[in-house]
Amino acid sequence: MAGLGSEPLWGEKRELPGAHADSVTLPSAAKTLVWGPGLETNIVLPARFFYVQAVDSSGRNLTTSPGENTFEVKMVSPVEQFTRIWIQVLDRKDGSFLVRYRMYATYTDLHIHILLKNKPVAKSPFILKGPVYHEGCDCPQPSGPVWEADMHCPHSFPQIERDLALYASVDPDRNAQEIPQRFGQRQSLCHYTVQDNKVFVRTFGEHVGFRIFMDAILLSLTRKVQLPDIEFFVNLGDWPLEKRKPTEKIHPIFSWCGSNNTRDIVMPTYDLTESVLETMGRVSLDMMSVQANTGPPWHEKNSTAFWRGRDSRQERLELVKLSRAHPNMIDAAFTNFFFFKHDESLYGPLVKHVSFFDFFKYKYQINIDGTVAAYRLPYLLAGDSVVLKQDSGYYEHFYNELRPWEHYIPIRSDLGDLLEKIQWAQDHDEEALKIALAGQQFARNYLMGNSIFCYYYKLFQEYAKLQVTEPKIREGMELVEQPSDDLFPCSCHRTRAKDEL
Repeated sequence: MAGLGSEPLWGEKRELPGAHADSVTLPSAAKTLVWGPGLETNIVLPARFFYVQAVDSSGRNLTTSPGENTFEVKMVSPVEQFTRIWIQVLDRKDGSFLVRYRMYATYTDLHIHILLKNKPVAKSPFILKGPVYHEGCDCPQPSGPVWEADMHCPHSFPQIERDLALYASVDPDRNAQEIPQRFGQRQSLCHYTVQDNKVFVRTFGEHVGFRIFMDAILLSLTRKVQLPDIEFFVNLGDWPLEKRKPTEKIHPIFSWCGSNNTRDIVMPTYDLTESVLETMGRVSLDMMSVQANTGPPWHEKNSTAFWRGRDSRQERLELVKLSRAHPNMIDAAFTNFFFFKHDESLYGPLVKHVSFFDFFKYKYQINIDGTVAAYRLPYLLAGDSVVLKQDSGYYEHFYNELRPWEHYIPIRSDLGDLLEKIQWAQDHDEEALKIALAGQQFARNYLMGNSIFCYYYKLFQEYAKLQVTEPKIREGMELVEQPSDDLFPCSCHRTRAKDEL
């Protein structure tokens, strides 16, 4: 996958922990590096973020933490008396820090001061020339190409190209008639039209609660950029729907999960999408928070494989039985029984939920399908344990860019080689660590909020090009309103025009 320009691919530059003793090394304010999307005015995200890499006076990167309170970050807007910005400096424990901030209002200019013992770090203060819009501000960039350039979106996403290659064209008129007839009785679907950057929807089926995630990303995107007029159907269920062969008449259905024997068009999962929209909001587990909660350093982690979850697949039952037979190699237990009969003699007692961050007390993380793909994989990769990933017919939007033995250790779908693979990792500690760090780097480069917004935009843009009839606001559709913010209204300085390009 093309680099997104948000974080340099600097995995190569980092030395492995223990490469030299950092305990006595102090960072230098002048040599320390600061970069990232949160230093650019036009990268509007729910929580903006940038990076600080501690560097000593001889120019060497620190590879262990100089202390979580080493750097102080302040943000001020010269024309405002108060700035309503929540800032967190997250220590990634590898000599680098992730600074994230959520703005609750729009500011004319923003000055970001990064201090080390009251000395300005690197080129601090970093000045964002305003207006600097906050997440709640409805102020779309009228030009899609300008927005993509501002966001450093990649030119293409291989998964989008694969998914859309099955469609020579898309006929919204035909789909509006046929898809509800074919799927609308038994499945839960949303029928969306975006027209003049306003979102309209009609739901089919009874389990439509998950519509909130799709509404939220569409509203967030249309606040940031003018979307092309587009009409499409979203599957709100777990399982992908379009099972016909590509040679038959297939219908385009957008789903959060794909599979090798279906033709659905894959989006980032509702879980990952919500964690982006609600970072520093409703969620505590997101792609940033996990980077500051990766547990003890590698050599202090427990050398067993870890798993917790519910009984949503047969292989999970096998995993827990394996764990009971080999407790020195695997610590796997159920927190909930829902699908199968709970036989305590086979599976042991239910255990209490474990904080996700506590997973990283263990070197080896087992990722095994639930009803479909296990949506925890982005967060597991972002930690610094190595992931043992089950071979699976299900996939999320990024799985096809992951490489076995580079980003994760593959295990057979029936778990037949799991013990052997754990043994390999125990016997090849340096190689296992290298895979863990490569997986972590992949997550840092490709699964952060800016990448998720780019993916959705690119998907809608490319899909819109395939439409051969006009998207329409159909009978039964309702407007999805933008949330109103009476407390902090923002004035938009962009001209609202249709994209001329």
